[in-house]
This record gives sequence, structure tokens and C-alpha cells, in this order.
Amino acid sequence: MAKSKSIAEINARIKQGKAVVLNAAEMTETVKRLGKAKAAREVDVVTTGTFSPMCSSGLLFNIGQQSPPALRASQVSLNNVPAYAGLAAVDSYLGATEPAADDPLNKVYPGKFKYGGGHVIEDLVKGRPVRLKALSYGTDCYPNAGIEREITLAQLPFAQIFNPRNCYQNYNVAVNVTNRTVYTYMGPLKPNLNNCNYATAGLLSPLFNDPYLRTIGLGTKIFLAGGVGWVLGAGTQHNARPKRGERGLPLSPAGTLMLRGDLKGMNARYLRGLSFLGYGCTLAVGVGIPIPILDEDMAFFTGVANEDILMPVKDYGHDYPHCDPRVLRHVPYSDLMTGEIDILDKKVPAIPLTSYSLSLEIANALKDWIAGGEFTLTEAQEKIPSA
Repeated sequence: MAKSKSIAEINARIKQGKAVVLNAAEMTETVKRLGKAKAAREVDVVTTGTFSPMCSSGLLFNIGQQSPPALRASQVSLNNVPAYAGLAAVDSYLGATEPAADDPLNKVYPGKFKYGGGHVIEDLVKGRPVRLKALSYGTDCYPNAGIEREITLAQLPFAQIFNPRNCYQNYNVAVNVTNRTVYTYMGPLKPNLNNCNYATAGLLSPLFNDPYLRTIGLGTKIFLAGGVGWVLGAGTQHNARPKRGERGLPLSPAGTLMLRGDLKGMNARYLRGLSFLGYGCTLAVGVGIPIPILDEDMAFFTGVANEDILMPVKDYGHDYPHCDPRVLRHVPYSDLMTGEIDILDKKVPAIPLTSYSLSLEIANALKDWIAGGEFTLTEAQEKIPSA
């Protein structure tokens, strides 16, 4: 049996340049070849990655006070995308799915937005100027009635990505059995089972490599959109007790994470505004999480293969958004990667919403940071519930 390791011991090896770091795909092959005991002895850290639409994301920002008179903003927008200003003085929160108030496409096709909060965030991180509008009803201490001007990310005193729910641990494969097209957050679904859309990075995905969240919790340091970020705890809609299959992997949407990081340290390659026809706007976010190989169990979990991951197929024409628990079948992620799966005796094209190549790029970028001694691991200060 392999001797257990601590995060402190692994960090010491990282600082000495001696840590053995593999990405999750490499670890799967290593566990197959060596077994979990030897893999646990030889490997210190496994890096994961995902790049996928994550609707529950946004930007917490402060526009700063200009020269007197001071402002207490009650209405704020960036490029005419409304932000929530009910915080204090000049603090606001911009949601990734909030559409622009004057989106020209929406005037012609209601519900078919093309620009929103996710695009504003991408514009900011690219260094582009955006139009700030802030209005106030005026008070004795904050008499300014409003401002309107162009700003850039560099001019914001505070700009933090704050994502209430990211990195779903498993998710639905979306299909449509009805005879009409349905427009969803999983993209347009053609009638009569003519496509299926899915979103996960498979064996690269962070929470498939730590299914019981043994190493991920409050204070876990991560790769977030090209910069350093942090796990704040469980994300909204976190399901701590899903039905599980082999290797402890959930058979339905389960764990989620709440994340934050400084937008000024991020890279627009891993943070992109998206528009889904008939649904609206969102943001694709790149996340990489290091998994310390503390013992044989962690080596076993990080040895997950794509064929181990069973994803639920749900009919979004009938069963969503009604939260019907019916599942048409479970399909291995490895089958989805072939580009076609069998559903109700029909061959259905399978379309990924997650970029596997960018997910692997993220896992490799984090691997390079750790192997180069630029990034050490942190102890979770509070566990995320997972049974």
C-alpha cells in the first residue's frame, strides 16, 4: 500500500522542482498501466480542465468615485447591459446572462438576444472600452445625479469574476422528442431526435476526478480563465447526495462550485461571451483544478476513463423545464465523443458544447504552472458536503 502524502509534502516537492504532475488524461493511462498503488507513489498532482458555457457567472465591480460630487448609483449599465446596483455607492454586479436593453435582434425576434453580460466581460478583459452609465436619485452625502462615459478594465478599481454556480459534476444530454424545435440553454434542439447536445470535458472534468470532493473546498486555489482563482464553497443547486454509479460517479447533475478571481489577471482566450439562439446570452469559462494525490483512493479516482462516465439523456421537449425525473437512458461519455449515439432505436448526432481541446489546454497550462514552481496547492478550509 502506498504511503499517504500531505499537501504540505507535495508543496515542498513543487518548490524543489521535484513534483510529478500529470494531466487527467495522462493519469488515466498511468493508473491503467501501473495500478492505483504504484501511481499513488509516483504521481503528486493531477491537473484537470474544462471550458464550457457557465450561465451562473458574472462580474462584481466598483467604478470608483470621480471628483466631487460623490455618486450613489441606483441604476448602472455597461454597454447598455443592466447591472444590479443595489449594493452600496458604486458597487455593482453584472450577470453573464443579462441581455442588452437595446439588443437590435431582440426587437425583431423576441428572446433571441445576441449581446449581453458575458460579452461585456469579454470586451473588458480584451481591453476594449465599454460605455458606463450610472444614475442616482441623489442624497445629501451623494448629490451626483449620474455619470456617462467610456471606461476600460484598467480604470476599474475593483473587478472580480464572481460565479455562483460553475463546474457541474455531470449534466444532462439534451434531446428533443417533439415535432417542433425547442430553444434551450443547451442550444437549439431539433425535432424528432435529430441532434443531442452535451456539456462536460469527460475525464478532464474537475469533479469527475474528485467525486466526493475530498480535496476541493473553501480556499482551494485554481486556474480561472487564465488567472488564479479560488473556490468559495458549494455552488448554488449543489446536490450533495446524488445517486452514484461505479467509481462514485454521479448519474445526474450533482456537485457545483462557487468561484471568484481577479478579472485583471485573466485571459480572454478562456472567457468568452456566447449567444444561444432563442435562449439568450451566457459566458464560456475556463477552469482548471489541481487534484493532489494524497493516497491510493485519489489515484483511483483520478484514473477515471471516459467510458466510466455515464450521462443522463433527457427530453427537453417534454420533461424540461418541468423537472420531470424521467431519463431516456444513460450514455457513456466515450460514446458521445464518437459523434453519434443510439436513442430510442435511432442514431442521433452528438454535439459538444464544451471544448475538449481547450479543456486539455487548460489542464496542461496548470500542469506547467505547477511543474515550474509557479503554483502551489492549498488546503480546503471548509469541506463541501458530498456523501
